[in-house]
Amino acid sequence: MTELVGFLVIDKPAGFTSHDVVMRVRRLVGKTVKIGHAGTLDPAATGVLPIALGSATRLIDQLVEARKGYLGVVRLGVQTTTDDSEGEPIATRPVPAITVADLEAVLAQFRGTIVQQPPVFSALHVDGQRAYTLARAGAEITLEARPVRIDQLMLVSYDPPDLVIAVECGKGVYIRALARDIGTALGCGGHLAALQRTFVGPFRLEQAIPLAELTDRASLIRHLVPPDTVLSDWPVLKLSAADVRKICHGMAIPATDLDAPRARAYDPTGKLIALLHRDGMYWRPVKVFT
Repeated sequence: MTELVGFLVIDKPAGFTSHDVVMRVRRLVGKTVKIGHAGTLDPAATGVLPIALGSATRLIDQLVEARKGYLGVVRLGVQTTTDDSEGEPIATRPVPAITVADLEAVLAQFRGTIVQQPPVFSALHVDGQRAYTLARAGAEITLEARPVRIDQLMLVSYDPPDLVIAVECGKGVYIRALARDIGTALGCGGHLAALQRTFVGPFRLEQAIPLAELTDRASLIRHLVPPDTVLSDWPVLKLSAADVRKICHGMAIPATDLDAPRARAYDPTGKLIALLHRDGMYWRPVKVFT
């Protein structure tokens, strides 16, 4: 039987949690195959959700740190409890006359490194509990604002009261909070009415598979992406059989003339066997996949 190792790039439909998608895949591969997802999408959101299978689950951290892209619809004039359309309205204000220049000026405030207040209904922990659990129980909580990085924030269209934005950002950014803050900066409030994730690291929406197309194990195997796809910016190191044995036993090997602080190592058959970091004159294993 084919070893199931790699990533599935799923186009998550609205109405499914990320966990729902994992469970759908698990029913196709069985309980013995490790599965994990990279980057939670809220149930109402759609788009790219990478699912790791087998030893590829050990590479999920590479995607957590990767840049992500989103297309969001900000509905101006209505604030909600959750900062998205799942929550109850808490304030409604008329949307003023806004020009494209006004919008561009406001969006410019949110580019680069900004300090963002996470939504109260979030998965962050407060005193050992999820913030959304406390919020649902009626607790009044305040989450500490934190610095996040927004690399690109573009105006796609404006058809009042809906503003469509394209965002590229690092980890930890809440697009819901961004929508809320854009509404506040425009003086009328707002919330995130719709969200689609367009990419996660190297995985793009154009290559994503609709969840409904994963009907059996064969369809899953057809769409499996090699695990080292997420390591495309890591230099390659091809090892001898003797060095493979040392690395697989956690031993260091003499560094080659490859001038890099890190490398992905392959055995003579071309199989990815480890991630290495350079320690002076030696390569030391960070993760071993055999």
